[in-house]
Amino acid sequence: MERLLQSAFSPSFLAVINDSGKHRGHSGDDGSGESHFTVDIVADIFAGRSRVERQRMINKALGDLPGQRVHALSIRARAPGE
Repeated sequence: MERLLQSAFSPSFLAVINDSGKHRGHSGDDGSGESHFTVDIVADIFAGRSRVERQRMINKALGDLPGQRVHALSIRARAPGE
């Protein structure tokens, strides 16, 4: 995920946090330890775009990961200064 997001957005800040341990035994936990993630990203390209547009951009950059290999993805996408 980090590689894909770095390549797509050249962010000034990026954190991909694996939250899977908090969801062990819950729906969507496949036992791999890589089912639930939070993406916190700051990039110039998000300036002037809505929250929904930003999330769509991130989902597009990640391709088939959300919904197939990743059960849940929380996204915090901001422009610099937000």
